[in-house]
Amino acid sequence: MDAVVAHNRAAWDREVDGGGNEWTVPVGPDVIAAARAGRWSVVLIGHDPVPPDWFPARLGGLDVLCLASGGGQQGPVLAAAGANVTVFDNSARQLAQDELVAARDGLQLATVLGDMRDLTAFADASFDLVFHPVSNLFCPDIAPVWREAFRVLRPGGRLLAGFMNPDVFIFDAGASVHHGELRVRHALPYRDSTDLEPGEHERLWGPGRPLEHSHTLTAQLGGQLAAGFVIAGFREQPHHDDLTAAYMPGYFATLAIRPAGPAGPADG
Repeated sequence: MDAVVAHNRAAWDREVDGGGNEWTVPVGPDVIAAARAGRWSVVLIGHDPVPPDWFPARLGGLDVLCLASGGGQQGPVLAAAGANVTVFDNSARQLAQDELVAARDGLQLATVLGDMRDLTAFADASFDLVFHPVSNLFCPDIAPVWREAFRVLRPGGRLLAGFMNPDVFIFDAGASVHHGELRVRHALPYRDSTDLEPGEHERLWGPGRPLEHSHTLTAQLGGQLAAGFVIAGFREQPHHDDLTAAYMPGYFATLAIRPAGPAGPADG
């Protein structure tokens, strides 16, 4: 485990314990009951539900990997809708939120702790769908994420991925937080760990908060294509809690398909 992954594992554990991060709050029993009755939705970017046609017509019996998706939100909903769900996350405390919902509401759901770049816990072609909400900004390099997602999907399987618009990282976070202004400061790609002054990250966000990274669209979209995926859907949405929302999309989402034909580059 590299230093950034180790830092972010501890940081997300603290996010859960602090209770102030909306992405660590498990869904309630009413949401699970509605999903069992066929009324369900999950979010991939921001707060808008994923388009229903991005999912297979029926979830019942499908093997779904919720990748870097702990927190007791998407995984339990998909399990209640009938899928065989495995939640994979870098934070044990985030996974505990999924386990809490499963125990509370009688769901069958597996959890696995690990780095999103390394899915060797799973055999090739283990899943029908990989659900990967906005989380690869916490990962230093993402080409292995796409290659591993391709490997663990069955032919014809789907990858639903959300990620940040890298352009939002050009702005000075201090000016945004303290003055409500957008000031261009950073070249891209950006990393908290290298592009801020010593101690600046802690002064801005508090001690021990997660470290973020921008990734180019070549790494995000081109990386999926290089892994062997075919991109079949694309959406964008303003960031739900950022000054940039008035000017540009903050989030992008892709629906990508592992082709059902001959093996792609990820298979060697």
